[in-house]
Amino acid sequence: MVQRSLIPFLFALGSVAKVVERVADLPGLQGTAGNVVANRLTENPKFSVLVLEAGGSNENVLNSMVPFYCTRLTPQTPYDWNFTTTPQAGLNGRKLAYSRGHILGGAAPSVNFLGYTRGTSDDYDRYAKLVGDPGWSWDHLQPYFRKNEKWTTPADNHNTTGQFNPSVHGVNGINSVSLPGFPQSIDRRVIQATSELGGDFAYNLDTNSGHHLGVGWTQSTIGKGVRSSSATSYLGPEFIKRSNLHVLLHAQVARVLQTGAAASKRSFHSVEMTEGVGGPRHVFTALKEVILSAGSIGTPHILLNSGIGDTNSLIAAGIKPLVHLPSVGQNLSDHPLTGNTWLVSGNDTFESAGRNASLAAQQLQQWQTTKTGPLVDGTFNQVGWVRLPANATVLDKYQDPSSGPHTAHFELIFTPAPVPSDWTFLAIGTVVLTPMSRGSVTVNSSNPFDPPVINPNFLTHEFDIFTMREAIRSARRFAAAPVWSDYIISSTNNATTDADLDLYIRNGTGSIFHPVGTAAMSARGANYGVVDPDLLVKGVSGLRIIDASVLPVVPAGHTQAATYVFAERGADLVKQVW
Repeated sequence: MVQRSLIPFLFALGSVAKVVERVADLPGLQGTAGNVVANRLTENPKFSVLVLEAGGSNENVLNSMVPFYCTRLTPQTPYDWNFTTTPQAGLNGRKLAYSRGHILGGAAPSVNFLGYTRGTSDDYDRYAKLVGDPGWSWDHLQPYFRKNEKWTTPADNHNTTGQFNPSVHGVNGINSVSLPGFPQSIDRRVIQATSELGGDFAYNLDTNSGHHLGVGWTQSTIGKGVRSSSATSYLGPEFIKRSNLHVLLHAQVARVLQTGAAASKRSFHSVEMTEGVGGPRHVFTALKEVILSAGSIGTPHILLNSGIGDTNSLIAAGIKPLVHLPSVGQNLSDHPLTGNTWLVSGNDTFESAGRNASLAAQQLQQWQTTKTGPLVDGTFNQVGWVRLPANATVLDKYQDPSSGPHTAHFELIFTPAPVPSDWTFLAIGTVVLTPMSRGSVTVNSSNPFDPPVINPNFLTHEFDIFTMREAIRSARRFAAAPVWSDYIISSTNNATTDADLDLYIRNGTGSIFHPVGTAAMSARGANYGVVDPDLLVKGVSGLRIIDASVLPVVPAGHTQAATYVFAERGADLVKQVW
């Protein structure tokens, strides 16, 4: 597998499975979704899988183990590809650091902020309708959600009655999911505000039920106070010992190679890679097929460097075109995020440990000793999902981009803000969930190890900037609930006009790093898209893609859960034909 994090490649290898760091250490010789596929395929002892991982091991990486240290993993670290976007026209020309995981497990589960949000039933039903395959619908995917999810008691073992709906969760899966295991200072106030305000902010028992509107408790990929990733779960000790499963670290893929042609289709069964950039190149050939799981940035980058993409663009970059597939790298959609803060009274926000080295050391010691305390969670214990008002003028001008009437247009993320300062803050992050802006991943060089050209094209569509304005106004209404009256001192931004809000948004918005769509799935026979509903690349043989890049539209949720469930069904699709 290329998992450029991941590609399951299928080879006949030796008898001892392990994670190795050199090609020479592979027996006999020779990102999120990829580890899932590797695990599921090797359930059959007749299938041998080699995972090629560009990054290093996740083992003993403290910042990847401690949930609250998620903020330390990116950017500008060895665990990040450290990409930068092109200047963003919608963000007043700013370039953004664009984090992607460079570690076993990939971007979503190993370096993200751990939120496990499925999106809505509308999201998956739209996927099924778009591609003409009911197997991608919400109801049909429920067994796969449960195969993935292992519902776990939170670290503090508190009574979770009334904080989630057990009937919509799986308890026998592989990947741990739990509720917050340590109370934040704002928990009580957030929940009380839902009863004081109601309406858009009404309490939702379980926002992963398929109907997420309202405010509810965050569910995160954490088990017993430790991050649960595809590397720790799907490649856990009980699985990595399989004799037919192998993982090669520091294996940077240059391209997939044509190995023949049959029935007017070029076949791609080989992969060219190096042990780190600049080393000698090695070629592996799969007996069955190559599965690209390099993510929404890595997968199109590999395809383009392989000569699979828009012919004219490839020629301009100095790459020999082999397969004309213009949609490769196009259709990128991502969730823009704007931070909003309020100065508050008290000293019980995240800044406390940041300003007190002794307190920080005590918290780490507690986590290391008992896996309890404030480090057992990510940064947000509650999340809200809100639709624009039905009479919003932008909905008269543009067709509603949401997947259905039960799907939010924007998200509110509540956190005791980790703002470096002598003051203490409440933060409510606002996220546009249904962006109409579309970006791209392209290349401008024939060197496969040059970074891709990443243009998310944030806030270039009128709908998106309108929605972000309304999201900020919604966050302010939430912060005006009576429960905050003795806590909030003042807002740090008082812009009220559309023009002033637009300036604030364009100068301060970044990404929440949920890119999808750059190798989008489309109906069989469609003249657009990159893969068919079975995730095989259109017009070629021997090459399949299983990662977030195949999602045609970004779901109204953090993309980790959707990527897992696509990988689970993708693995079954592979098994059906092998």
